[in-house]
Amino acid sequence: MMYEPVIGLEIHVQLKTKTKMFCGCPTHDSAVAPNEHVCPICLGHPGVLPVVNETAVRYGVLMGLALNCTIAEHSKFDRKNYFYPDLPKAYQISQYDLPIAVKGYLEIEIPGSGSDRSTARIGITRAHLEEDAAKNLHSGGAATYVDFNRGGTPLIEIVTEPDFRSSQEAKIFLQELRLIARYLGISDADMEKGHLRCDANISMRVIDEQGGIVGARFNPKTEVKNLNSFKHVQNALEYEIKRQTKLWEAGTPPMESTTRGWNDTQNITEEQRSKEEAADYRYFPEPDIPPLALKELADELVGKLPELPAARRTRFISEYGLKASDARQICDDPALADFVEHVFSELHAWLLALPELQETEETVLNREKEKLGRLVAGWLLSKLGGLMVERGIDVRTMKISAENFAEFITLIATKKLNNTAGLEVLDAMLDDGNDPTHIMEDRGLGRMDDEGALAELVKQTIESYPAEVARYKAGEEQLLQYLIGMVMKASEGTADPGITKNMLLVELNNE
Repeated sequence: MMYEPVIGLEIHVQLKTKTKMFCGCPTHDSAVAPNEHVCPICLGHPGVLPVVNETAVRYGVLMGLALNCTIAEHSKFDRKNYFYPDLPKAYQISQYDLPIAVKGYLEIEIPGSGSDRSTARIGITRAHLEEDAAKNLHSGGAATYVDFNRGGTPLIEIVTEPDFRSSQEAKIFLQELRLIARYLGISDADMEKGHLRCDANISMRVIDEQGGIVGARFNPKTEVKNLNSFKHVQNALEYEIKRQTKLWEAGTPPMESTTRGWNDTQNITEEQRSKEEAADYRYFPEPDIPPLALKELADELVGKLPELPAARRTRFISEYGLKASDARQICDDPALADFVEHVFSELHAWLLALPELQETEETVLNREKEKLGRLVAGWLLSKLGGLMVERGIDVRTMKISAENFAEFITLIATKKLNNTAGLEVLDAMLDDGNDPTHIMEDRGLGRMDDEGALAELVKQTIESYPAEVARYKAGEEQLLQYLIGMVMKASEGTADPGITKNMLLVELNNE
């Protein structure tokens, strides 16, 4: 028999607000001493009244809209009851039957091999607001300490449909969700820092050779907790797929829903308890918080949604001639994508200002966009990116402006700078942010325009390498490239390779 994984995710995104969900305490900062950002409200003292953070509600609606959800006209908060040290009230203020957003979806692309589908539409069951719990700190001995700084921080919980069919799809979805949160400006969504946390629900089912379901569509699921990196999500799901497949093959499939924790030291999941159901939490409406009326807010925010990552990648490919892989790498960093937008704006203005062009704007841009796309991506991602890594900086902190980088690209495109000299200019630009043309001229790195001087270098090279010249004339034509290289070396990289080649051919054929 064949088995197929059925995977759904429950994701918590910590919202980047200045204050907590229901009080005025500052949101958690890792540099703050434990239990410093607390007050009677977030500590659950008797008689206190929570007040909803308006910014958190706006952020929640924005995320719901970005996930193509229906925003509820009316929503409310509920008390989710459970007893645990990280919850001083013995209940969490969350949302149950009237969340802020329902019935959405997110399209993901699945690159590479190993999957029977290249795209997938992942359904979003719901997205709701709630407060975060405190943080338990285990000392390694018998004691556990609780830091309540994080308690009360606004979260949006996103629950997907069980639409994932592989661990790779789950990882891709989470990475796209992180990017959406960053584009919206509602969260840094850094898994390693706890801004984005994920629980994964997984079960197996039997399918036939055509992919049809045999038997039950859904079986008891296992919820895997403590997944705090994309790698852990993928590894934990891979482990569960193998573990549960073995149980099915042995005739002992899981018969009840359970919760397991991920042990990243041993790369295994470990059983914790049977999984709670909604009835176990004894939800009831939060009596101290009035219902939310969200229609006007949703109508306002739908017009303020920024261009989202998928749309931006598609536009960069069609408008700027970038390869899909380059567009993805650029758009994965909103600041880098903004920088590229400015660069191409400057380049297009330069193209259209060339006096010799007598064509329409559309014709010029369409003809040149792939060339410019390759130049920008190659110099930005490989060469400039490598130099920034060496310096420990990024596009936000480097001294090169978009205008100067665009000017640099025009020098390369018009062959006023070759690749060797270009690297030196780029390195100098990172040091002081100066104009590339000034650096080129000050250092004498521009293209050698004196054809007489170049002709003299060509003659000197032929005289200096008689053995190579003789072998070339004997039929070893590949030595022409060697001779071109020697001329380039003699000119300190300023000779034009094309003109050099033509001059060498003339001199060699005349001898």
